[in-house]
Amino acid sequence: MGAMASHPLTVGFDLDMTLIDSRPGIKAAYQALSAETGRPIDADLVVSRLGPPLEDELANWFPADALAATADRYREIYPTHAITPTPALPGARESIAAIRERGGRTIVVTAKYEPNARLHLAHLGIEADEIVGGLWAEGKARALREHGAQVYVGDHTGDVRGARTAQALSVAVTTGPCDADELREAGADVILRNLTEFPAWLDGYRAA
Repeated sequence: MGAMASHPLTVGFDLDMTLIDSRPGIKAAYQALSAETGRPIDADLVVSRLGPPLEDELANWFPADALAATADRYREIYPTHAITPTPALPGARESIAAIRERGGRTIVVTAKYEPNARLHLAHLGIEADEIVGGLWAEGKARALREHGAQVYVGDHTGDVRGARTAQALSVAVTTGPCDADELREAGADVILRNLTEFPAWLDGYRAA
C-alpha cells in the first residue's frame, strides 16, 4: 500500500524515443566505435530499431566473445559522443511537468546504462523522481511495481509488455520504431502520436 497511498499518481516513462530522440547521439557513438574497432557498423540501421538492450544490437556486428568488452567500451565513449546531439522529444518536458503539477511522481525505466541515462536527463533539464536503468521489456515491471507506477509510457512493444507485466496501464507513443498497429497488437491500452498529447490525456485519465 505504501507507495500507492503516499503517491496517488506515479507514471513511468521509457527514455530512448519516448522522452528523447537518441538517434543522432547513438549514431555518433556507433560511428566512433566502428572507427576505433575497425569493424563496419551500419549506424543508420542501428538507430532505426532502438529499444532492446545494447548487447542485442552489438551481436549483429561483433563476435560473441567480444560482446562484453565492446559493450563496456561503448558505454565508456557514449558520454563524449551521444549526450550533446540528443534532443528532448516534443512534449517530454511538458509531460513531466504536468505530472508534477498534479502532485504526481515520475520514474524513468530504461534498458540504457543508468549513468548514461542520467547524463541525458541532466543535460536536457528533465527531472524525474527516480531513474532505473538496465531493464528491458518484462524486466521493467520490477521497477514499475517497486515504485507503484500505475501508468507506463513507452514507444516499443517491449515497453507494452513491461507495463502489462506490472499490471500498469500501457500508454504507447508512435515516436519510436513501432507503429500504432504493432503497439495495439502488443496490448497497449492507449496510443498517442507523441507526448504533446499526454497532458490532455492525463487530465482525462485522472477525471475518470
